[in-house]
Amino acid sequence: MLDAEGIALNVGRQGANVLEHLERRRIKVGLLDFGDGRAFLQASLAPVNEQFRLALAGRLEADGFEVVHGDEVIWRNDIAVRNGRRLAAEGVDAVIFNFSVWAWPQFARVAAQFCPQPIAMFSNVNPQYPGLVGMLANSGSLDQAGIRFTKCFGDVADDRVYSALRSQVRAVAVVQRLRGLTYCLIGGRSLGIDTTVIDPAQWLAEFGIDVDHVDQMELVRRAEAMMASDPRLDQALAYLERTIGRIHWTAPDATFRLTRDLLRRQVALYYAAIDLIAEFGYDFCGIKGQRELTEHYATADVAEAFLNDPYGPDGVRKPPIVCATEADSDAALTMQVFKELTGTPALFADVRHYHADLGVWDLCNSGEHATYFAGRSDDPAVNLPRVEFRPQGFYFPAGGAAVYHIAAPGPVTLARLTRHDRRYRMTIVTGEFVDFGPRNHEIAALSQDNWPHAFARLDCPVERFIDQFHCNHIHGAYGDWTRELELVCSSLGIDAIRL
Repeated sequence: MLDAEGIALNVGRQGANVLEHLERRRIKVGLLDFGDGRAFLQASLAPVNEQFRLALAGRLEADGFEVVHGDEVIWRNDIAVRNGRRLAAEGVDAVIFNFSVWAWPQFARVAAQFCPQPIAMFSNVNPQYPGLVGMLANSGSLDQAGIRFTKCFGDVADDRVYSALRSQVRAVAVVQRLRGLTYCLIGGRSLGIDTTVIDPAQWLAEFGIDVDHVDQMELVRRAEAMMASDPRLDQALAYLERTIGRIHWTAPDATFRLTRDLLRRQVALYYAAIDLIAEFGYDFCGIKGQRELTEHYATADVAEAFLNDPYGPDGVRKPPIVCATEADSDAALTMQVFKELTGTPALFADVRHYHADLGVWDLCNSGEHATYFAGRSDDPAVNLPRVEFRPQGFYFPAGGAAVYHIAAPGPVTLARLTRHDRRYRMTIVTGEFVDFGPRNHEIAALSQDNWPHAFARLDCPVERFIDQFHCNHIHGAYGDWTRELELVCSSLGIDAIRL
């Protein structure tokens, strides 16, 4: 019979399959057609409903969505109940109510009670039949019953129209996918930062997420158990030595140390976290780090960076696993929203400094940036040569590697979930990461020469950002996700503050 250490090692040896529960699956969209409640009209309206349903379903499927169709046009209450229950049983992430003809409003209200909300209501351009009239009448019926919905009208072949509908579906899917997640909180409040601490009961009530608390000692215990003989450590170290742009080794007695033994310990912390997540089915996590690990064992920077990456320190592909340093739980939740929206790693950074002469913010926090940001690629062979492991400084006397790199340029959306008087809100700002070429390292060194940096030019005045952004940590992803984030907030019933 295996003891706890044996279970952890056995889990680790199973390979990539241990993280199957974290693999990103296609968004499953339920598609229901609504029609006229008069029986004698069904045969003549069937071709109209089918034409527009197939066009909408085809566009969704071509875009990577999995579509679950209703079994017939809903034109009676019993059909509405049957199809609503069917979509619930299928576990759809979002539902589209499709209106190609006039539809009696009672049917949508009956079906909606079984479906993820807000309902995405859609009506195509079809002036010969009053589908738009039907959607507007049905929206009024849902509104009276307190059922949340969004509306979209236009030709599904129009990219602008389809983009709006897709944003609505994605946002609802994100909210739906939060429900049932388990967050692993490793440690507790770090450095007295109150914005990192959450109420587990509030998370369950508002987001449907359970919080499981694990002591940092469990990571240390697991790491120590594998230090002597776990082959993953030496394989990962060999891969990192071949692939990382430069590792700045130091002598064992250096003031700020980066030795092979310390790096091996940091890699062991990564696999300790992986095994813990696999064994208990955790979905995302936060690691306190400071002060116990950073002063008495080794920093968790390497573990945190590669947890967030789409590959491990051995170069093997895996799903990105959101991990927030300083056990910042609201950071982890913000990052999980970004991950569900984008399918890519999410940024974690401090708002470190504003360079007035350059017009950019320096976003920098320890080794927490996924190495993905170094090259904006899923391929470690692209990213890791742009990464350096540099010795930690005076903040972290236990020593080890800091994961240094400069974020690749590109448009970004940055955001943060915070609370005012226990009520959640999300602050959102767009901008771009910029590249100063040969000056990157010189500019980074003005604040921190061994931590990762993202130089961000934001689409709002400095004064407004300072006045409205009430947190030291910020998060984000490449691209413009403003519309989707605002819809996520609306779906959750929280305020979105656009800077």
